[in-house]
Amino acid sequence: QEPFVADEYIERLAWRTPGGGSRGGEAFDPKRLLDEFVNHIQELQVMDERIQRKVEKLEQQCQKEAKEFAKKVQELQKSNQVAFQHFQELDEHISYVATKVCHLGDQLEGVNTPRQRAVEAQKLMKYFNEFLDGELKSDVFTNSEKIKEAADIIQKLHLIAQELPFDRFSEVKSKIASKYHDLECQLIQEFTSAQRRGEISRMREVAAVLLHFKGYSHCVDVYIKQCQEGAFLRNDVFEDAAILCQRVNKQVGEIFSNPETVLAKLIQNIFEVKLQGYVKDQLEEHRKSDAEQYLKNLYDLYTRTTNLSSKLMEFNLGTDKQTFLSKLIKSIFISYLENYIEVEIGYLKSRSAMILQRYYDSKNHQKRSIGTGGIQDLKERLRQRTNLPLGPSIDTHGETFLSQEVVVNLLQETKQAFERCHRLSDPSDLPKNAFRIFSMLVDFLCTEHIDYALETGLAGIPSSDSKNANLYFLDVVHQANTIFHLFDKQFNDHLMPLISSSPKLSECLQKKKDIIEQMEVKLDMGIDRTLNCMIGQMKHILAAEQKKTDFKPEDENNVLIQYTNACVKVCGYVRKQVEKIRNSMDGKNVDTVLMEFGVRFHRLIYEHLQQYSYSCMGGMLAICDVAEYRKCAKDFKIALVLQLFDTLHALCNLLVVAPDNLKQVCSGEQLANLDKNILHSFVQLRVDYRSARLARHFS
Repeated sequence: QEPFVADEYIERLAWRTPGGGSRGGEAFDPKRLLDEFVNHIQELQVMDERIQRKVEKLEQQCQKEAKEFAKKVQELQKSNQVAFQHFQELDEHISYVATKVCHLGDQLEGVNTPRQRAVEAQKLMKYFNEFLDGELKSDVFTNSEKIKEAADIIQKLHLIAQELPFDRFSEVKSKIASKYHDLECQLIQEFTSAQRRGEISRMREVAAVLLHFKGYSHCVDVYIKQCQEGAFLRNDVFEDAAILCQRVNKQVGEIFSNPETVLAKLIQNIFEVKLQGYVKDQLEEHRKSDAEQYLKNLYDLYTRTTNLSSKLMEFNLGTDKQTFLSKLIKSIFISYLENYIEVEIGYLKSRSAMILQRYYDSKNHQKRSIGTGGIQDLKERLRQRTNLPLGPSIDTHGETFLSQEVVVNLLQETKQAFERCHRLSDPSDLPKNAFRIFSMLVDFLCTEHIDYALETGLAGIPSSDSKNANLYFLDVVHQANTIFHLFDKQFNDHLMPLISSSPKLSECLQKKKDIIEQMEVKLDMGIDRTLNCMIGQMKHILAAEQKKTDFKPEDENNVLIQYTNACVKVCGYVRKQVEKIRNSMDGKNVDTVLMEFGVRFHRLIYEHLQQYSYSCMGGMLAICDVAEYRKCAKDFKIALVLQLFDTLHALCNLLVVAPDNLKQVCSGEQLANLDKNILHSFVQLRVDYRSARLARHFS
């Protein structure tokens, strides 16, 4: 039995044999175990022979059955071939019979069709005779319940009557036409009544009968008219229209054989009657009196109409429903869209002018003319070349004439104009219209507001030799910078999507670049003149506070080593201006302006120190002043400015160093690269310079 393991089998046999289970023990009997193994081997051999004979017998039996099965399969194949032959014969016979039956059917149909036509013609002739006699006796004409059969008959008689000559059959033709008209009216009335009762099946039956009548279109008109009864009771005509079309779309397929045509006709009727009348009422009221409300209503109505069109796109309206709906929308708005951009530009112009004028009125400011022409252009070129104020300075009393509220209002109006332009402009005109709106923004925001403020700010900058001058131009710079960021954001967010794929893109970018460059020239000019004024103020401080005795005291032994009063006031003034510059600029502009201011600050101090003679204690005091200036220069956080003041501090050491050490100091790291004339000019400031000993050492 499986699983068979020989070792386990031998082990079990040894344990079952007496004396065979203990190796080397007292009870172990190897002879008995050997005898048991020999006997068991003989039994296994006998069993093997018996099983082998049984296997041979089974193999013989299997071979015999295989031969019998093969013989049986051959017999079945022969039977199958016979059956297949019988099937082919039967199929041929059936085909033959079917051919005969078809032929017979054709013959019967050939006989029956003329017979049916003859019967039909006989009936029609009978009914025609009744019309000739002038008395309709047939039940089909007198029984109102058989209106469907009567309609079929009268429709056929009407077609026949069309072929008859008028002179001989005029009377009967008029009777048939009258009956045709009466039945048509009855059917339409029946359809109307069924629609009011909500009987869809009856409506379907009547519509199927009317399909072959001329009045079928009138049936559709009646259906469309009754569908709209009570459908437009709310204030939202667009939502009512969408709900109505959705309801009819579910119903129309159960009634008419051409539901897409009926639904399209309903939609056309809604657009041309309901929507067109509603749009006209809403727009004509404000068209000439209120441009703002007119544009808002036009945008809103056009948007809601296109949204309704998008909802209707899901219905089956025929092959080209997109074109169909677009034509309907165009038919409503064509008269308003043709001159839309002119209305938009006119409104934007008047609105922007009003916003600016209202702001200047609130400041009690009469806007002065900047002026153009030959003289003004000449002044502008001279001012750009010389950076000198031409004309009297204007006191602006700290007013920048820039308003973020005004800017936000102008940008908001322009944003809404861009949105309307995107929705209402024809795709081919969109870039051109968007460019016109952008031009209006440039005119009023950049030219009329920012440029005017810059011009006014430039005119308000005092001359560099003015005392106690108030400098407000940096406030103008700060606000102009903020406004430019808002202007640039609107350019990218609202204008770029409208012109990105058109030739107008390069034109807009160039216009933007030109206006920014024009503004930057004036900003640079104003900053430069403001820095000149700052330096002028510092000159006045130094001139008023610095005394000659500061650096050549009468009593050399009674001087406290500290910086002078002039130095304290100059440093205080400089720190305020540095903070103001940082608050007014951003990005790299801060470092650029601070570097220029720092260089001019250094030049001022350098030239100022050149005006005095220095005793030993005076030189120490000058070094203390320069050290304080250098500490102030660290606030600039500009490496070049700090380096200049480090060098100036080293130069001041020449004022106090012993004559024997002059050459060593001059060859130091900070002074080695300076021109010898500069070093000489500082040494000459020493009181003891004319002594032979000092001159000899420096030479």
